[in-house]
Amino acid sequence: MASNKLYVGNLNYQVTEEELREIFSAHGQVLSVNLIAGKGFGFVEMDTPASAQAAKEALNGTDLQGRTMNVDEARPPKKREGGGGGGGRGGYGKKGGFRERKPRW
Repeated sequence: MASNKLYVGNLNYQVTEEELREIFSAHGQVLSVNLIAGKGFGFVEMDTPASAQAAKEALNGTDLQGRTMNVDEARPPKKREGGGGGGGRGGYGKKGGFRERKPRW
């Protein structure tokens, strides 16, 4: 394992950062815990890749508050393309959603 940051998924929404810190600290020093509110997952950063690997092996598939935790190496975020906006004018058809108008006179 090259990284010391772990993804922790399938968490009960009642789990706190303090609980995760306590559980993971049994396998090495925990540098940070970041729970994503209302999503059921978070990230735990360990002090070394070896302690991250030990925590992953020990905790993946274990029960925490009635849910089976998924622990894996965190992947770097995907690069996002472009800068918002969206394509075209929306709507339906080939004209971008605007109807052709006939002259008023």
